[in-house]
Amino acid sequence: MRHITTHDAPPTGLRGIGDTSWQSRGVCHGMDPEDADAVFFPLPRDHEAIAEAKELCGWCPVRRDCLNYALENVLKEGVWGGLTEAERRPWHDGLPQRLDYSRVIAFFNGRDVHLTEAERQVVIDHAYVRGWRPARLAAALQISHKHARDLLRQAANKILDRDRTCGVPRQRKKRKKAAPTAGGPAPAQPGTRQPVSRPVASTSVHAPLGKAA
Repeated sequence: MRHITTHDAPPTGLRGIGDTSWQSRGVCHGMDPEDADAVFFPLPRDHEAIAEAKELCGWCPVRRDCLNYALENVLKEGVWGGLTEAERRPWHDGLPQRLDYSRVIAFFNGRDVHLTEAERQVVIDHAYVRGWRPARLAAALQISHKHARDLLRQAANKILDRDRTCGVPRQRKKRKKAAPTAGGPAPAQPGTRQPVSRPVASTSVHAPLGKAA
């Protein structure tokens, strides 16, 4: 697996599913384990401990990383990212449909992002628009070359159907103008009138000149 993130990276919450480098910059880092368990894994009705945990999370620079880590690793107990188990439940249930374009952008910038199914589909569509080859998409998504080729073909058909439905005209190839033949008339410039050639009567050498007598 690619390891692109570093400890010096800004806290964006866009790291891979198994990355824990963000934890060293958390407000709770270095707390006594027993105190941390009491604060961040309180009883459901321990409102004082919950309020203390939320206050600490409110000052934490990696709060979003913490929340994503809990969601992507299905950690449903305790306070993560400033949210209790009950507050995170809708996020857990809707995780497969989550669509965060900042994560998609981070993926194209080379970050190791754990994409949801919806985000992955957006990546495939944009990869086709950007002209990615199957080999590049296969390496980025860690899938087979054949699978990547099929995904790009599906994206192409989807975009074509969308343009056809919206009435977007397809680009036509411009025809090359035929070169003028040797000795032939030059093509007329736009906006100019082409002179009309008229037949000239040939004069015989024996024809009388002037008026007839």
